Amino acid sequence: MLETLLPILIFSALALAAIGAWRRVRLWRQGRPSAVPLLKGLAALPRRYLVDLHHVVGRDKVMSNTHVATAGGFVAAAVLMILVHGLGLGASEGPGGVLGWLLLAASATMFAGSLFVARRRRNPPARLSRGPWMRLPKSLMAFSLGVFLITLPTAGILPAGLSQGLGSWLLALVLTAVVVWGLAEMVVGMTWGGPMKHAFAGALHLAFHRRAERFGEGNRSTGLKALDLEDHDARLGVETPADFTWNQLLGFDACVQCGRCEAVCPAFAAGQPLNPKKLIQDMVVGMAGGSDANYAGSPYPGKPVGEHQGSPHGPIVAQKGQALVDAETLWSCTTCRACVEECPMMIEHVDAIVDMRRFLTLERGATPNKAPEVLDNLIATDNPGGFDPGARMHWAADLDLPLMADLQQVDVLLWLGDGAYDMRNQRTLRALVKVLRAAEVDFAVLGNEERDSGDVARRLGDEATFQSLARRNIATLAKYRFQQIVTCDPHSFHVLGNEYGDFYPQGQGGHYRVYHHSTFIAELYESGRLAFRPWKGGSVTYHDPCYLGRYNGEFEAPRKVLRALGIQVAEMERSGFRSRCCGGGGGAPITDIPGERRIPDMRMNDVEATGASLVAVGCPQCTAMLEGVVDAGAEVRDIAELVADALVAPPAVKATPPSRQPVLEEV
Repeated sequence: MLETLLPILIFSALALAAIGAWRRVRLWRQGRPSAVPLLKGLAALPRRYLVDLHHVVGRDKVMSNTHVATAGGFVAAAVLMILVHGLGLGASEGPGGVLGWLLLAASATMFAGSLFVARRRRNPPARLSRGPWMRLPKSLMAFSLGVFLITLPTAGILPAGLSQGLGSWLLALVLTAVVVWGLAEMVVGMTWGGPMKHAFAGALHLAFHRRAERFGEGNRSTGLKALDLEDHDARLGVETPADFTWNQLLGFDACVQCGRCEAVCPAFAAGQPLNPKKLIQDMVVGMAGGSDANYAGSPYPGKPVGEHQGSPHGPIVAQKGQALVDAETLWSCTTCRACVEECPMMIEHVDAIVDMRRFLTLERGATPNKAPEVLDNLIATDNPGGFDPGARMHWAADLDLPLMADLQQVDVLLWLGDGAYDMRNQRTLRALVKVLRAAEVDFAVLGNEERDSGDVARRLGDEATFQSLARRNIATLAKYRFQQIVTCDPHSFHVLGNEYGDFYPQGQGGHYRVYHHSTFIAELYESGRLAFRPWKGGSVTYHDPCYLGRYNGEFEAPRKVLRALGIQVAEMERSGFRSRCCGGGGGAPITDIPGERRIPDMRMNDVEATGASLVAVGCPQCTAMLEGVVDAGAEVRDIAELVADALVAPPAVKATPPSRQPVLEEV
């Protein structure tokens, strides 16, 4: 009986899966076009899955091994099941017998993995979604155990008599029911919905990812995609789910609801109305149409599940009535990319949030709190504070800083950033100037020719103002010759190095060699141009800025500088790529969405847990946010300030200066 039923069941399941796949593809194709090399992406899929994806999954060794056993066992078992039981290639003698044994091994491996999944689901962490996911361990066991049992006679393990017993009606019906259960969840469910949907969508998402440059050892792709403002027929930003590109919709569908993004999101931890996992699931709801009533994970803080609904061509954020997402959810994001860094499916949450912000800002003019004032200031005065552009250099009146307009050509262009208007950051800038002069660096500043980099405008969704600032800054930079740009602002560092390239005139380069000051100071020290007296202060910890660390992968240089000073860093639990955001990015202090607690307060709690009396920073926004914590137990100082205080005369013979690569590299 089973010999007759199995091929029917297997190919019926495959047919239903194919129909479901086409249905799922049609949902994704509602999105806007996106140029993706399909064949190249499919060819790259194995490496992206086995290496890049597992690089993230492997941070949890137990779950990594579980995933290898369960997913690897399923893929092998599914293919072998089609060959052995679907096509009848499993004779107990000859090559078919080998296939039968391999199928037994694959299904047993999958069953072992499913036991670990069951143990994890017995008392799941709060970040894991429940609902249909709670039945997943049982479905995994049903598929693997059912396949194993029906393969025993095929592999020639059972005696002929017992094999005939397996053909009895009662036992055959029980095994058939188990196999149907497994096939329904594992094969049909991959395309029709349910927990296994992530397997089908996730594989294609890796193949057709909108940031293919992310894949490969050490690769990063963190610059926002530019809007084409010359296309007057195009909607600015994303208003409806169908306004996302088709591979963004595919990426949303790949979400495994593991909650890793939720666990590291600073806004969620602060009780602000944002949960990146819930946001992605809301986009899936909107893509298919319906409400979020069936969502079984953590809601947005303060917002119960069941209040949101949408459709592919309906507004994501409504001006009146119900919609998929409330505007304050989008404005809670600090754009720290902690969610993106942790996501095993490599979903781009921040891209989606900024795309939706762009519509609210450019089409509706609906930015909250102080954001409209800041954007107006950027348009009128080229700086977010609305200060007199001619006052940018007042802090340095006694420093006699050289100007690019006078020198025309230098080794280093010092980019001041809008910290030049802030009295606290002026101390950092003065310290950095002292360090550069101690190392006899040939540098100059743009002075009043410098404008805001545009970072805050872009993160607030005002792409038009950002592009205007970028093009004018590029025109200014193009007038002069220099080897590299150095800045103490990671946000300017990121924008200048990773986002200005899209706007440089065709055929005239567009990628700047930009240094964060910690990296440049580290190179100066290693080349023998700086020397320091030993550190005699207390315990020190270091806070990784999001736009230096997660965005640009620079974790080591600041620590090298601190070690050169004789400081042994007392690392926080959340450090490196898992550093907790200070709350100052993405325009968050400007939109100022209330929560249950403040993000910088939580970060200073992390500092205090180390027992450090001083926290070293490398970002003016981090400095401002952490120094704004009431009754903080640790002093906040920039790395440049620590270095300036420790300077002694360097050795008489200096080594070769740091990298003198041209700042403009041909595209």
